[in-house]
Parts: sequence; C-alpha cells; structure tokens
Amino acid sequence: MGTQETVTISGKKLKLTNLDKVLFPASDTTKAEVIEYLQTVAPVMLPHVLGRPVTRKRWPDGVGTADEPNDAFFRKNLEDSAPRWVHRLALQHSDHVNTYPVAISEAELAWFGQVAALELHVPQWRFDGEPKQAGKKSPSPTERRNPDRLVLDLDPGPGTGLPECAQVARWCREILDDMGLPSVPVTSGSKGVHLYAALDGSYTSEQVSDVAKELATSLEKDHPDEVISSMKKSQRKGKVFIDWSQNHWNKTTVAPYSLRGRPGSSAGPYVAAPRTWEELEDPDLEHLDFRQVMERVAEGVDPLEDFGSPLSPTDDPEDRLTTYRSMRDAGKTPEPVPAASPAARSEDPIFVIQEHHATRLHYDTRLERDGVLVSWAVPKAPPLKQGTQRLAVQTEDHPLEYAEFEGTIPKGEYGGGEVTIWDSGTVDIEKWEEAKVVFTLHGQPDGGLGGKPRRYALVKAGDEDKQWLIRLMKKQPKRSEAESADKEAPSQPQDVEFPSPMLATLGKPADIRGKGWTFEGKWDGYRVLARVDADGATLRSRNGKDLTGTFPELTELADLVPEGTIVDGEVVALNSNSRPDFGLLQKRGRLTKKREIEQAAKKTPVHYMLFDVLHAAEHGDLTGEPYSERRRILMDLVSEGQRVQAPGDLGDSLEEAMEVSEELKLEGIVCKRTDSTYAAGRRSEDWVKIKHDNHADVTIIGWRQGKGSRKNTFGSLLLALPDDSGELHYAGRVGAGFSGADLKDLRTQLEKLVRKTPPVDDVPDEDSSDATWVTPKLQAEVKHSGLTRDHRLRHPAWRTVGTY
Repeated sequence: MGTQETVTISGKKLKLTNLDKVLFPASDTTKAEVIEYLQTVAPVMLPHVLGRPVTRKRWPDGVGTADEPNDAFFRKNLEDSAPRWVHRLALQHSDHVNTYPVAISEAELAWFGQVAALELHVPQWRFDGEPKQAGKKSPSPTERRNPDRLVLDLDPGPGTGLPECAQVARWCREILDDMGLPSVPVTSGSKGVHLYAALDGSYTSEQVSDVAKELATSLEKDHPDEVISSMKKSQRKGKVFIDWSQNHWNKTTVAPYSLRGRPGSSAGPYVAAPRTWEELEDPDLEHLDFRQVMERVAEGVDPLEDFGSPLSPTDDPEDRLTTYRSMRDAGKTPEPVPAASPAARSEDPIFVIQEHHATRLHYDTRLERDGVLVSWAVPKAPPLKQGTQRLAVQTEDHPLEYAEFEGTIPKGEYGGGEVTIWDSGTVDIEKWEEAKVVFTLHGQPDGGLGGKPRRYALVKAGDEDKQWLIRLMKKQPKRSEAESADKEAPSQPQDVEFPSPMLATLGKPADIRGKGWTFEGKWDGYRVLARVDADGATLRSRNGKDLTGTFPELTELADLVPEGTIVDGEVVALNSNSRPDFGLLQKRGRLTKKREIEQAAKKTPVHYMLFDVLHAAEHGDLTGEPYSERRRILMDLVSEGQRVQAPGDLGDSLEEAMEVSEELKLEGIVCKRTDSTYAAGRRSEDWVKIKHDNHADVTIIGWRQGKGSRKNTFGSLLLALPDDSGELHYAGRVGAGFSGADLKDLRTQLEKLVRKTPPVDDVPDEDSSDATWVTPKLQAEVKHSGLTRDHRLRHPAWRTVGTY
C-alpha cells in the first residue's frame, strides 16, 4: 500500500493519505497497518459499535514512546472534514447538542483509521433512530434506548495486575451468573479487564448503574483485601477497583476490538481483546497485540460471537419500528402504534398501497418483509403502463397492522391528512437486494391495480439512500399464472426458513402459579435449531450461525425425523460422570479445522436434547399450536438415536421436578405453560427457567482477618469439601450472610482450633496470604449457585454451623 490512494470500501470512496506514517514507534506500525487491522476485525467489531455514538481518541502525530508519549485528544462532535457518507446522529446533552459518527460499515472504520482515531469509545446504549448521512441541515437530537449491556471495568491498583483482575472477574462472573446474566471478559489492552453482560433493554441506565454499584460494593464486603468500589485512588493500593460507573448514560467504554493508544509491544499495539474464561485461568495471562487478534479473527475465534443481539437498528426485527414510533404519539393519532415489531410471519407476504392526501397527494406503497411493511412514497401511484417509471421515496418501516389502516391523521401530526386503501393483497418477492427489489402484486378485483397481477421493479437512484425509481416490468405474469400461483402447493421442506428461538425468563418457584405447567430439565449447553430437508440436517445457533460442521455427529437427526421438520433443543457435552459440562462444550464449539472436529467428535461427542418442534411436513407451521400439542407431535416424529434424544418431563409438580433435576445435577428446570404458542425471537413469561438454590456441607479450615466493623471477628472463612475418597480440598471463601452474633460466636470457636499450617494443600496464594488456619473440626452449611470447574463454590452465602 502506497503513501496515498483513493479506495472504495463498502461502496464508499475514501481518500487515504500518509499511509506510511508511523503511529506506533515501538513496533513501527504505520497508518496503513492500522487501517488494515480495522478492516480485518470489522466483522467482529461492528456488532458492538452499531447504533452507538462513537467518541474518538485521536493521536494525529502517533502515540509516541513510553518515555516521550505524544498528546492525544477526545473528539465527540463529527469532524467538519468527514465524508458526507459517514453516518451520524445527534444527542442532546444538558446544555448542548453533539453530532456523533455512527459506524455501520467497514467504511466508517477505515475513516477512523485515516484520521488516527486509534481508540473508539462507546456507551452501553444505542440510539433510538436510524443513522443518517449528511444533509442540508444537522440532524435533530435522537432519543436513547435503554442499555443493552452491563459493563464492569476492573482496574488494577498499585501492586496488582492482570492475574488479580482475572480473579476478581471470576467473582463478578459468579454473581452475574446468579442473576441470569452470562458474561464475557475483555482484556482491556491497557491495564485491566472489562466484563460485559448482555441485557434485554428492560432497565434504564440509572437502574443498571445501581445494580452494578451494588455488585461492586457486595464484592468489596466479601473480599475487602482484594476489591474496592470507591472512586478514591488513594485507597486502591494492592486492590482491584471495580468501576461500575461506566453504566451511566453519559459514560463510555473503549469498544471491544479497539486499538489502545499505548506504545504496545514490539509486535504492535495492544487491543481491547475479548477472551474466553479458560484464558483467564492462565497465570501468565497477558494483553494481546493487534497481530495476535487478527490471527484469532482469521481462525474464527470470537468469544463475543454469541453475545446478546448485537444487530443494527435497521437489521434487527425487534427494532424495525423504532423510527416509526418516534414519529407518532399514540394518544394523538388513530394510526396503529404497537409497542414492538413482531417476528416475521410464515404466511404469504402482503402489500398495501394507500392513497394519502397529506401536504401533497402521494401513494404509500408498502411490502411485507421481516415482520414489517417496508414503505415507499410514490407521487402518482405505481405506474400501470410499461415504459413508465416514477420516483419512489423510501420512508420508515411501518407495522403490519398498518395494512388495514384507513382514516384521518390529525393536522399537525406527522403525515396529517386522509388515508384510504387504494389496493391490497399478497406479494411475490422475486428479488430483494440492497439496490433493487423485483416483485409481483396480487391485488383486489376492484383495486387500483385493475384486478390483475402487476410485476414491478424498485431500483435505487444513484447514491441517495432514500431515492428509488419504480417501474412496471416489460415481462408481466398472465392471469392464469397468477391464479395458479395462488393454488401452489405448500413450500418444500428446504424452503422453510429457520425462525428465531423463543426465550425463557429467569424466575423463582413463586412465579409458577396455577395449573397448566410442564417441567423440563435445564441443560447447560448451546441453544440450537435444526432443520431436516432433502439435503440432510442443518443446525443453527441462537444467533443464526451454522453449526452443522461443528457437530457432525448430530447429523444423524436426518435419519430420525421426516423431511420438512424443524426442531428446537439444546446441544450439551457430558463429562465423565454423564453430567452437562459447558466448558467441554465450549472447547468443541471453538474448533474449526475438520480433522480436529472429527477427532473431538469421537473423543467428546455431544448430545442434542430436543424439546420442541416448529414445523413438520405433515402439519405445516406449528408455532401457533399449544406447547402440549407440539410436544405430542415431537414425540410421535422423533426416533431416538445415539446422540439425539427427546427427554421427557421431570415430574408432575414443581417440587418433584426440582428434586429430580437436583439428583441429576442439572442447572435447574424450565417451566412451560402447556397452552403457550411459540413466540419466535421473544423472551416470554410462558417459559420460566429456575436455577437451583444449592446447599453444601463444608468444613471450615481457616479465616481471613476482617476490617472495619469486622476488625475483631473475621472477613471471610476458608472452606473445604471432601472428594469421593473423603479427602478435603479447598472450596473457596464465604464472607456473606453472617449476623453479628454469628461473627462473634464463630471467632470464639475458631480461636480454640488454631494451627500453624493449612489442613489442605491446594489453597491458592491469594487466599492464603493472611489466613489463620484451624484444625478442620467445624462443619457448616452454605448456600451457593454451583461449583466451578475447579470445584470451588460459586458465590457462597452462610447458613448455619455444626460439629463432627
């Protein structure tokens, strides 16, 4: 790559200059290499910046060296020199408005590299609107959505480093797991570790901040020698600071996969790199440089791959109506204003053309796509003569309910005026591309289309996103063809699309009221949908990733169910005790080389636990049927195989199911209403997952000195559990759940048992440094949320004490 050139990226032209300029002297990394990095990681980075305002930290002269660092500056407002195609949205602050760039493609990332914006910082929320390109005037301020992720910034104080941050991250993970919020660690590329947990957008930034603060202060109480939640830097020596404040709406965090503006290593700049939990167990854990990250991306390693639903507002069916809702007040207009966009329907797609007497007469032409009506405003109605084409201006997506809307939109409201239906019916989509849509409309006998099918093309006009042309195609379908099309046989099995999976809510036993529930095991695995057609079985993850090649042993499903079947279930890996082991499953899931996958399939085969059927050739779409009927059909369809099973219920009552699942050492149970339909892509209270409130009998082997109000008692107790042979092994610490009386009584009893050496030999240094050891005679009961892979108790809480 030369020092200057003009390139086309994602259809946008960008002039790149000074490409040989060194931005990281320690590794002689040039601007060209920075841009190359951003293009390489774009597929895995963009999901985490889409729809978010990007604050840039720029180093125009490069970062300099460790001894002589160069100055940098933060930039919020979009540069005046930014290309017109850079997408942008405005945000109202307390006393001013900022217009931010919004990265939606590789082109914006390349431009960031061009202006030496080496660090990209984003908040935990997304804009509630569609990003715009440059217009005649600045965009109006856009509202914020609720945050879709929680972040904890683990910052090592003096005397601590990454290993200590990794330990604190594991403690945080245990609490987040208890809350039903699986988390992913990111080594920040600077000092510490960031921890991300996906949210469903139900809570405000203030509420999320409160939860994060409570988590941080709770861990500080449990681990006062290792953790601090206070902002005072003077108190951080020897501790890890849990910065919970970055969940506030006006705070940002460096984006996953962003470069860091530090000198870096001799190999290149460091990166805010997503990591696996197994990697955090490495005592030699280090930050990753940009070349290491590019290698990981090339090998398909992306620990954030299944994180939340990181789609852009325009790509996510759940969010397709945000712009529509923002432009209407349900209390002032008779138009339908649904709270959320529905999932895509399985029926024939519909269309509607509405005659709209607003400021100017136009005809709103709307085609169903992915659960909404994609809309264009056509000034003189779609043409009815060949060779005629008209302007069509794309507008915001509309809800499906709008297909039946006729009425008067009040004056002063958006689109004020009279609306009537000109024609409506079904649409056959022949082609749907970014710049061209070809379709045939089948309207009403007395509709504006003249009672016969009309084949049209919508073609984007130039570089303007909203400007299209609509024309009647030269080749038109004959009436007989249209009539026969209405009588076509149902789609063949291979044409049936995968729906998004229905999701359960996290609950507790008290949430299960009344009759009409069924109780199943909660498997600790990957949620997977599978389809069987003439070509065999295809497996898809919750986010649509093809897992067929990852778990080849499950293709036996094609021999167990008829063609045209779509099933839902959980893929699990079992350990030597035939218990689900998510760690083993993750190792399988990360493999990409065919030979390694084949070897792993023999050594550690997975199992597919089916619990639902969504489509069957004999029955068609089953998502509208009650769960009890879907289960009956599933059991009739499926023949049990070596790796594919359809487990039955765990019992007739909640209590029985909890007892059975505990005996089986499952994570918990899932309670499902027997009359519930399948809410594709939604989290529903008709399915409730309940985790076990585990209890364990432990042995006290020591204590750690307390501080503050616990100065004269203890901060935490060190615990041990016996193995199958009865030998004790370290099981972690408990510092929560004690009353004042408990603290005093236990300290008195333990002082009588003091000894000089630890009674077990596997206590890690960070837990034994200031421990007082005791003879293992005191037994106790603690509540916990499970065991880690190294047999440590997850987030234990004190219950009671006993003796041998």
